[in-house]
Amino acid sequence: MRGRLATEQFDVVVVGGGITGLGVALDAASRGLRTALVERHDFASGTSSKSSKLIHGGLRYLQQGEVRLVYEALYERQRLRRNAPHLVTLLPFLLPILTKDGLVSRKIARALGSALWMYDFTGGARIGKIHRRLRKQKALAHMPTMPSQRLASAYIYYDAQADDARLCVTMARSAADHGAAVINQCAVTNILRSDSGQATGVSVLCDGEQFDIRAHVVVNAAGVWTDAVRTLEEGIDPDTIRPAKGVHVTVPWEKVRNDIAVIIPVPKDKRSLFVVPWGPKPDGTFTHTYVGTTDTDYQGPVDDPQCTKDDIDYVLRALNASVTTGITTDDVTGVWAGLRPLVKQVNAEEGTGQGGKAARTADLSRRHLVFTGESGIITVTGGKLTTYREMAQDTVDAALKVLEKNSTSKPTSIKKCRTKNLKLHGATGYKEPRIEGSVEAHLAHRYGSDVNIIQELITANPQLSDPLVPGLPYIKAEAIYSVIHEMALTLDDVLSRRTRALLFDREATRIAAKSVAELIAPYAQWNEQRIEQEVQAFQEICEHEATMGTLPETELYS
Repeated sequence: MRGRLATEQFDVVVVGGGITGLGVALDAASRGLRTALVERHDFASGTSSKSSKLIHGGLRYLQQGEVRLVYEALYERQRLRRNAPHLVTLLPFLLPILTKDGLVSRKIARALGSALWMYDFTGGARIGKIHRRLRKQKALAHMPTMPSQRLASAYIYYDAQADDARLCVTMARSAADHGAAVINQCAVTNILRSDSGQATGVSVLCDGEQFDIRAHVVVNAAGVWTDAVRTLEEGIDPDTIRPAKGVHVTVPWEKVRNDIAVIIPVPKDKRSLFVVPWGPKPDGTFTHTYVGTTDTDYQGPVDDPQCTKDDIDYVLRALNASVTTGITTDDVTGVWAGLRPLVKQVNAEEGTGQGGKAARTADLSRRHLVFTGESGIITVTGGKLTTYREMAQDTVDAALKVLEKNSTSKPTSIKKCRTKNLKLHGATGYKEPRIEGSVEAHLAHRYGSDVNIIQELITANPQLSDPLVPGLPYIKAEAIYSVIHEMALTLDDVLSRRTRALLFDREATRIAAKSVAELIAPYAQWNEQRIEQEVQAFQEICEHEATMGTLPETELYS
């Protein structure tokens, strides 16, 4: 891959391997553009692996008047369900109506019903189902830990769910399937320029080796690091991004026992949280439930957002107001914190929303912004996970305009955008599993038609069907597959993103780290020294996360 990057002339080089950058790479490559993508750490190692893992329109955005955003997001939800049926699954949502203690009044309940009708009309009904109201007992059946005396009834509506990191890795492979040169652990150190000042590529550092990647167009899709890349371009310190921290907390499913997603109100706040079951079993139960997300201003280092004691307390207070099991910090098995790259100020004429410094981050628009700098670099930022494809299309359209200005670099044959109906890697030949919650279903929903490759590994060595981490659904063959086929280069890549073990049970994953490193070492070409280095590095990640979770927000970065 490095040979291609160092020697080929590309039409487009994308900086950033999150969902936005990977979407741009796939769109560009599928149109026939010679495309490269570089990611300084691992694919989805930033925001794109730390979302709520929902593919949805966003009911609260509709309540904020963002009708166009919700309409577009719901349209993209359907496209993604069609183009990646193995990754995106239907997920019912329960909206309980709690009438006691002023949490949700009956008047508000009627308003919720109106909002759900609007959601269906805006595009929610494209999923094939419309919302309906449930009586108290049927609502309790979906989450029996709710306080019965305060529950009046509930609404149920439908959206979708996907493992965000899994989606990103699949996007990377899909882009590569269409000819893109895609690489991780490759950091941009400088912007190359022509004599006239136009960007002509990037300088990168990969495993200690410095080289240049030549491209007619540079795309900045670095998420919360967008301004850092713009600094390389403009030589100034731009102030475009306003990071908003979102935190999720994981607890054992038995403490909540919800069989569908539930939206709970936050007492004395105007927010709500998702309570989402995860890790289905054949008997209809789950291994864990995760709760989030918060939406707060963030002032710390963008390279290290962490979940604090205040974050955990906030989430658990809201959860305990809606369940009767008395969940404490001792029950928390995992956490994750990510930063949304919200745009501070956006030109309304661009159709991408507005947000000022005085507004709460929860109230800022999730619309995206695409603009071209004086040197020809295209920056794309803002947006949300569900709308990545539309963001990518707008970005590649802008790249074509830059290419058209330079007739010597204009590709001879450019197709129109193809991603509206483009199947992602693993979608072709995918078969719906017969038994949800089984190992077969787990693998099918993660790898699609590539499940045959996993099965071949197990056939050659039946022990690879054993659990990778006790108590979690991942099997050993998945770790080996991630090294051979999915560009996993570190133990953290395997345990945090190719699988999501760290997010859901940090302590069990920490204990299993040595055995996982030894398992993948022959495939990653690690010697004993490298195994020890990888295990130590992962242990430090776990310890750092655990320590940060005991500190209040005021002490975190003091």
